[in-house]
Amino acid sequence: MRHALIFAAGLGERMRPLTDHTPKPLLPAGGKPLIVWHLEKLAAAGVHYVVINTSHLAAQFPDTLGDGSRWGLRIRYAYEGPTPLETGGGMLNALPLLGTEPFLAISGDIWCDADLASLPSEPAGLAHLLMVDNPAHHPEGDFALDAHGLLHDSGAPKLTFSGIGVFRRDLLLGWREVVGDETAAQITPARFKLVSLLRAAMARGAIHGSRHAGAWTDVGTPQRLAQLDETLRERDIRPA
Repeated sequence: MRHALIFAAGLGERMRPLTDHTPKPLLPAGGKPLIVWHLEKLAAAGVHYVVINTSHLAAQFPDTLGDGSRWGLRIRYAYEGPTPLETGGGMLNALPLLGTEPFLAISGDIWCDADLASLPSEPAGLAHLLMVDNPAHHPEGDFALDAHGLLHDSGAPKLTFSGIGVFRRDLLLGWREVVGDETAAQITPARFKLVSLLRAAMARGAIHGSRHAGAWTDVGTPQRLAQLDETLRERDIRPA
């Protein structure tokens, strides 16, 4: 994979007041912004070109990250306007910048120690999602992973989607028919969630996945950010 997309356009409403003046992906954990952890891991995985979706306080991203050259990356910014386009609309909006090959997409408000290079550069179907064990705040999980590596919308036990996956552009083909008559999807640019497309593709056996057993955090509240920051700082000072 040479291309990646980072979702960084959210308003971060659950993180207020921290996000009143700083976008959530730029909040620090372990001594650097959350999104910088992603950029370092993407560069280490051989990614060369990164598109970052922006909306809330968008100007802070290029001011902080520049053109990506300090990580050996080329960064482009896909501004979504003052209202974020959700994951589906955001991916659709960024698609012209992402080339023709499968690309890695990652949520800007998570932290994970997965080796991104271990993900398939060519998904067997339309997407390959990295799944994790269900956290305490999301005990019901998202999708079921079967013994053949296929993901299903129903079934048990369910795992939680980590926010990391490899996607083919074709996942978005016919998106209007799948999303239906949602009002937000009829405006330009369209605003809709990616999950409806994933569920439709799962029904056709076109979404694969794998389970990551390592560390993962959904940085959705100030408390979880503080815990992640403490964990990362303790790791850095722990004797080898």
